[in-house]
Amino acid sequence: MSGLPVLDVEEQRVLGSLLEKQLTVPASYPLTANALRTACNQTSNREPVVDYDQGAVERVARGLRDRELLRIVWADTGRRTLKYHQILDEKLELEADERALITVLLLRGAQAPGELRTRTERLHRFDDRSDVEACLQRMAARSEPLVRELERRVGQHDRRWIHLLGPVPEAETAAAVETVDRDTVIADGADARDERVRSAYDAVATAYADELLDELDGLPFERWLLDRVIAHANGRPVVEVGSGPGHVTAYLADRDADATGIDLSPEMVAEARRRFPQLNFQVGDLRRLGRPPASSGWSAVLAWYSLIHLAASELPDTIAALTRPLEPGGWLVLALHAGDEIRHVDEFLGHEVSLDYVLHNPAQLVHLLESAGLTDLEWYLRGPLPGRAETTSRLYLIARAPA
Repeated sequence: MSGLPVLDVEEQRVLGSLLEKQLTVPASYPLTANALRTACNQTSNREPVVDYDQGAVERVARGLRDRELLRIVWADTGRRTLKYHQILDEKLELEADERALITVLLLRGAQAPGELRTRTERLHRFDDRSDVEACLQRMAARSEPLVRELERRVGQHDRRWIHLLGPVPEAETAAAVETVDRDTVIADGADARDERVRSAYDAVATAYADELLDELDGLPFERWLLDRVIAHANGRPVVEVGSGPGHVTAYLADRDADATGIDLSPEMVAEARRRFPQLNFQVGDLRRLGRPPASSGWSAVLAWYSLIHLAASELPDTIAALTRPLEPGGWLVLALHAGDEIRHVDEFLGHEVSLDYVLHNPAQLVHLLESAGLTDLEWYLRGPLPGRAETTSRLYLIARAPA
């Protein structure tokens, strides 16, 4: 190969989408023109989100064909159909791990190694963060480097990397200046983080339940918000994911909501069942939420401070998982800590733990909900209540699934 191809932002999106879909949906690859447009305009795993028309996608694909970075092939599926197949990986002579990283860098711009490890899981499995860094270093050490490490900026916990196949949009690089690398919480993998969270909440379940049992009595805004959820549900099924000791689920049920609670911690579920034996509590993962047994969907899904240990890169897929089982017009309701930092604690209610609390940026959460196709978005930000020993602002969001 002589000289790296220089790709504009549209070419990056087209080739990145083809690289991704070749591995994630091999049965429908190569892609038709319509499928390629859908892949480019996908709202998850893309930054920025775009809205290319069919003509633009076909024009870019023809240009890439002329540059021998893409092949246009005929598929016989009962009728002859044009399909698109990338050959960028052949031109760059990419190994499987390099291919995965280039794909995600083309689709999402500058990213830290922890983010890259999470976002490449469906493309190539990196055992840990050091494997990602080793691959990046190998790509940077080529005679014609494929990637480059950026200088750490103010507010960053980690240095980010970009590809060298064309310009990275300035908005992505600028955004990195002001944001925290919230993916450091899964530096050793999401499974390891989940186990820390599960074991911590198992350990404190009884003390946590004692402390939170009457929590809503002193929170009039939160009661107002929950009362709106109850009125919206009007007797239809509601689920609280990350229900902890069950006091929020119980508040809903006491006011005639058909409420279910789900939590990752078996001890928390046991505590909720002990304190509210008439209610339905289950052990489960909010990222694999199903529909209610006797209904086509939930009228509302509440994630009440249950996303606070997740990395930023996990949020799009998590929001999609919480939205899928909503009935048409159903509500997604989130409560989170607001801010731009990660807080680590080693002690919790007298127990030794290792927990990271991720404070999320309101504007970024609003963008994620809009990108997920949710509508009628409301968000509320309240400051900490010193009388309750709160030290963070609180963010509450309501969004509606399309009818």
